[in-house]
Amino acid sequence: MAKKAKKNPGYEWTYCSLGGVVRVNIKNGEDIAHLRELDKKLWTVLSCPTEGLEFPTETLKMIDTDGDGKIRVDEIIAAADWLCTVLKDKDLLVKGLDTLKLDQINTGCEAGAKLLKSAKQILSNLKLQKDEISIADTSDSVAIFAETTANGDGVITEAAAQSDHLKDVIRTIMDKAGSAMDRSGQPGITQEHIESFYSALADYKAWQEAATKDIFPFGDDTQAALDAANVLKDKVADYFMRCKLIAFTELAAPAVDVSAEKISAISDHNLSAEAEEIAKYPIARPSKEGVIVFDAVNPAWKARFNALAAIVFKGKDSVNEAEWNAMLASFAPYVAWKDSKKGESVESLGLDAVKALLKADDKQVLLDLIVADKALEEEANSIDEVNKLMHLYRDFYKLLKNYVILSDFYSPKPEEMAIFEAGKLYIDQRCCRVCVRVADMGKHADMSGLSGMFLLYCVCTSKTTGKTMDIVAVMTDGPTRNLRPGTNGVFYDREGLDYDATIVRIVENPLSIKQAFWAPYVKFWNWITGLVNKSAAEKDAKAMESLQAGAEAAPADAAAKKQPFDIGKFAGIFAAVGMALGLLGAAIAGIVAGIAKLPWWGFILIILGIMLIISGPSCFIAWGKLRRRNLGPVLNANGWAVNSGAVVNIPFGRTLTSVAKYPKLKLDDPYKPKVPLWRRILCWFLAIALVAFGVLFFTDNLKCIGLPFHKDKPAEEQVEQAAPEVEPQAEVELSDAVQE
Repeated sequence: MAKKAKKNPGYEWTYCSLGGVVRVNIKNGEDIAHLRELDKKLWTVLSCPTEGLEFPTETLKMIDTDGDGKIRVDEIIAAADWLCTVLKDKDLLVKGLDTLKLDQINTGCEAGAKLLKSAKQILSNLKLQKDEISIADTSDSVAIFAETTANGDGVITEAAAQSDHLKDVIRTIMDKAGSAMDRSGQPGITQEHIESFYSALADYKAWQEAATKDIFPFGDDTQAALDAANVLKDKVADYFMRCKLIAFTELAAPAVDVSAEKISAISDHNLSAEAEEIAKYPIARPSKEGVIVFDAVNPAWKARFNALAAIVFKGKDSVNEAEWNAMLASFAPYVAWKDSKKGESVESLGLDAVKALLKADDKQVLLDLIVADKALEEEANSIDEVNKLMHLYRDFYKLLKNYVILSDFYSPKPEEMAIFEAGKLYIDQRCCRVCVRVADMGKHADMSGLSGMFLLYCVCTSKTTGKTMDIVAVMTDGPTRNLRPGTNGVFYDREGLDYDATIVRIVENPLSIKQAFWAPYVKFWNWITGLVNKSAAEKDAKAMESLQAGAEAAPADAAAKKQPFDIGKFAGIFAAVGMALGLLGAAIAGIVAGIAKLPWWGFILIILGIMLIISGPSCFIAWGKLRRRNLGPVLNANGWAVNSGAVVNIPFGRTLTSVAKYPKLKLDDPYKPKVPLWRRILCWFLAIALVAFGVLFFTDNLKCIGLPFHKDKPAEEQVEQAAPEVEPQAEVELSDAVQE
């Protein structure tokens, strides 16, 4: 329940208690208008991310004025001040409506007057005649600017051109220099596109005009000759080096020439299919003369060499190294000209088209259209401000409830979920309401472990849409014995889309006092069963080894090794076992006899004391952790800055996880296992033994308080009889008997 502060200078805030923490209550427009006066220490949240929340991302980005991906207190305050300035009735903000009456815009301020003018312009562009505006009207910018040629975004489309020629130019610029999307939804060009296009035209024309005949050593065939020379130059350089080695020493000739063995190795193959292997041989047989005879070129290279020779070495039948190098040097001016090439983006137009576009000189006309479009920038931006107004008008109060107070998280209404709740996880006969998206499970688990809550990290995949997400689910009720990595469940997001959810990591913490009470016994039982299973497995392995060893041994050897039965040995074993059982029975009898002398309430106190010693520490630790459970670390690990604790106490925790409950019915089950006869007999035997023990215990307790008990006398007479006085001698005998 909200209460007013008794003493608080300035604005008088109201307060409420949520999750065991006192919080400032934001309940009306006046509270929103005074958010600037609220001490930052009293804000529940100081920062939240703009991504990964169940909240319109567009609205969050409108509030995030610095674009750092975080919504901070100052940005919330700035948005609150702006809203309360441009609206007449601030209380409308708490209703979360998506439609605003135009007369509610405050025209008494400059910002409000611009908003009203722009709102009317939007309705006019949409051809709507009404006195209110909605988010649907302001969000469709394409429809708003569909029939406008100038809309302030600095982009002009074909519709802005006043002639067919200019439209063709705009299309050409978009094709060669790129395009940008106009607010009308149509592609267009910007000032940067125009400057880039005409600069490319000028560069390409200048580059082409720099091409003189001197740089084309082989005329129009220069490029073809250069391409052929580039293919052959490494192979030819290799040939001339081999020739130089032979000139240095003729002994190198067999080593640098192709060997007959290599050719012999492939001679039985289809040699036309061995072109790749033959191409590895020298381009010609090297000699100390160092001349390539065209008719003696390697068959794998002959076609390409002849194509080059037809252009470069016309009328010649051979070439030496000097002639070859001179040919390569002749390409230098041409290569340098090609390397200086500019304006490649317009090359496909052809030189004549480039010259025609430069001669028409439409650049300034296009730039003037850009200037005219930008002149309406303020008006167009004001239209965007109307869209911002409508989004904040609808969503701002909901954000405040999840920022200043976290009331949606603590709301008892299932439809009011916090903006960080991604959906619900159904697993192991329960539903976890609090599921938060996770970007990095490893980093998240390191921080969220401080929350003191039982957390399930799950990988979720939708088979229908292919979407995936990682979540952490908060579990606050129910058993945990069936939960382990690999357990599958189903996750439903806020839109109702189902995902296959698989547990990949668990952060364990106590769920209840009841669970903590039984935890030591469960651990002890698991330890016992583990020892038994381990022992049984070891004995089974040993038995199997013995069977295998016995099967492998010969029957004769087994008979020879068989030892005679030693009755003395087994008699000793039986005697030892009997003595141990006797001592154990005597000890148990002594304990039972001692307990039997206690009053009935003493027996109960002993049992309670033992249980308190065993379960007390576990319950106390669990109680402390359950009291301190806090969602803050889970949110902090997701990029939030939670300033005040988001406590999840025991009563509230029960509402976050619902466990399946079945009605108590007696139903016939044909497959229900029947209780075996031996178990029934055992139960009857234990019941009879318990009754007998109770009778004996009751009888001994009556004797302990001086009430002799006789079956043949009525109880009243036994109570009235006085206890006989014990003789001294009898006391001595009794003492000796006890000592014996």
